[in-house]
Amino acid sequence: MTQSVTPPTDVSIITTYRCQMRCKMCDIWDHPTDRKKEITAKDLEILPKIKFVNITGGEPFVRNDLNEIIEVAMNKSDRVVISTSGWHTNRISKLAEQFPDIGIRVSIEGLSQRNDQLRGREGGFDKGMRTLLTLRDMGVKDIGFGITVSNNNSEDMLWLYKVSKAFGMEFATAAFHNSFYFHRNDNVIHNKDEVIGDFHKLIEAMLSENSPKSWYRAFFNLGLINYIRGNRRMLPCEAGSANFFIEPYGDVFPCNGSEEAYWKESMGNIRDFNIFDDLWNSDQANRVRKLVSTCPKNCWMVGTAAPVMKKYLRHPTGWVMKNKVKSLLGKPICVDDVPYFDVGQDPRQGDLRKLVPSSDSQNQKQHYVLSELELKEMLSD
Repeated sequence: MTQSVTPPTDVSIITTYRCQMRCKMCDIWDHPTDRKKEITAKDLEILPKIKFVNITGGEPFVRNDLNEIIEVAMNKSDRVVISTSGWHTNRISKLAEQFPDIGIRVSIEGLSQRNDQLRGREGGFDKGMRTLLTLRDMGVKDIGFGITVSNNNSEDMLWLYKVSKAFGMEFATAAFHNSFYFHRNDNVIHNKDEVIGDFHKLIEAMLSENSPKSWYRAFFNLGLINYIRGNRRMLPCEAGSANFFIEPYGDVFPCNGSEEAYWKESMGNIRDFNIFDDLWNSDQANRVRKLVSTCPKNCWMVGTAAPVMKKYLRHPTGWVMKNKVKSLLGKPICVDDVPYFDVGQDPRQGDLRKLVPSSDSQNQKQHYVLSELELKEMLSD
């Protein structure tokens, strides 16, 4: 063992890769996990106390034991948020009755027709909105929705933002990425000027609000513009230090953005340890952190961006204060001069060097195939 590492603050638990949706920018649904091998609530009892838990998938609500997983998560953290398609309105509302303090984030990729086309299931927009409105009527406070911006839906992002304001719900954004998690290597935004222009409008709208949370979200969206342009991250990636991901079979990864074409390595498996600190401080975990420090990718996803925004708060705050004053004075917000904050990170991180993969092993691996009965069960509510 080496010197003890600072305990993590955030964890994302990928409960399953099974999913009833057929999203165009994500092929998780075509690489499902075997429900008999997925981690259980008992496996997760090894986790330490933590500030934030994100329960995600695939679709978490295809798990019949999700309430048991949430109970463990609630014992580990004061804030637990589930990311979902919103397809299973009845299951979601039933869980919210049991855990009224739970957070729910529904993925919506555009207005009705565009959402259903991108998510590959007719009626998905209606189900997602019905779920959100049902939760609001129940009095659930921590609810909202988010969009993953791709090539053809950035205009709808602005309309969804207005919907979130009208309903008093949280609104989150992302840009599509390539990774082992999404099973994609061709997610590239081609109409950059149009997409960046729409993000620019969103930033100006967020800075005009009275909520400091929205101002910092404007900074996060500036990071998405920076990512789309192919530049280095504004702040370093410290995945595997402040945050980590647990895969459905128990492997712990620093993030969900790595690619085998660059590198992909587990920090360990929670089923192989009796004490989480032994995994977290293992030689293998420290080896992975070193790989993160020189990772060539320039990902900007909330799971790895939010922790460093909090850690190096003075840097986002400086940008926020400067541009909030501009907003108050009615001056335009510049998104062309994106700052890079040197906090001592390795200069090799995010340099976007292109490595040639040794093999297309990710696509060659055999994977579990859902039965017709399993798919039928996932589509039902």
